[in-house]
Amino acid sequence: MIHEITLNGFGWFRGSAYAVMLALSLCPASFLFSSCSRTAPKPQIDGAAYAKEIDQWHAERWAGLKSEDGWLTLVGLFWLKEGENKLGSDPANEIVLPAGKIGAQAGKFVLKDGAVRIETTPKTGFTVAGKPVTSLALMSDEDGSPTLLQLGSMTFQIIKRGDKLGVRVKDKDNPDRLHFEGTQFFPTALTWRIDAQFVPYNPAHPVSITNVLGMQSDESSPGAVKFEVDGHSYQLDAITEKGETKYFMIIADKTSGKETYPAGRYLYVDPPDAAGHLVIDFNKAYSPPCAFTKFATCPLPPRQNRLPFAIDAGEKYTAHPK
Repeated sequence: MIHEITLNGFGWFRGSAYAVMLALSLCPASFLFSSCSRTAPKPQIDGAAYAKEIDQWHAERWAGLKSEDGWLTLVGLFWLKEGENKLGSDPANEIVLPAGKIGAQAGKFVLKDGAVRIETTPKTGFTVAGKPVTSLALMSDEDGSPTLLQLGSMTFQIIKRGDKLGVRVKDKDNPDRLHFEGTQFFPTALTWRIDAQFVPYNPAHPVSITNVLGMQSDESSPGAVKFEVDGHSYQLDAITEKGETKYFMIIADKTSGKETYPAGRYLYVDPPDAAGHLVIDFNKAYSPPCAFTKFATCPLPPRQNRLPFAIDAGEKYTAHPK
């Protein structure tokens, strides 16, 4: 556990003698030895306005889950073998979907030398961007923008995890989506909106991440987010994602497996300012997709991102149909 004497935790008090006196009154003795434990938030933060901000975040979270391409639409994940992978409702196919959604023999995905093609017939009804498809090379999510195949209410896309390629199937009419009633959250608490300091890694550190399927990957960490709780200093490795400006963190804490999802939660933070200051808001911690579907490939928290205390903020977990 890291202990550190610093004024950085009181950055919002700088430049005002009155403010420094206020800080001393908030934690008169401990100020000389350590910063206050999850001290009063920045004076300029309005509690009522902040509560509305988090309420809005909750609403956006629910809207995202219930969207026509959200995680609640997942109905299948099929790993491809080299060569032909036939799809349809016939159980003899490698990729089997309900008879009411697809014909008995609807085509095939062909995997060859790390590339995937769809081979089908016009009468099957597959389209891409509204145009009929009979034969097409498909881009995976590793390419940044995967090809989106559509068939009725279903969509198909190729995902790559490690050296494996798979077909992810979504259905906007999935009962899990249609019957979704929302999630629960801890009460919003400003004390869990914590000022933090970014500690850059030069160069960026590789972070080994294992997903729920046991696959490992090396992600890039630009640095650690250091913050204080109850007078002690902790840090979490951040991860950079392709096409994302915010930093991503995979965390676990003492609520994991109790009030929150057993495998941990996810959190995004804005990049630091020129002085390395940023805010980590645990009120915006949320459950991974695996909390809602068995067809996701959620990354798990690395050891260094497992915190030894309870974070009673953010999204709770209630088991959903899978």
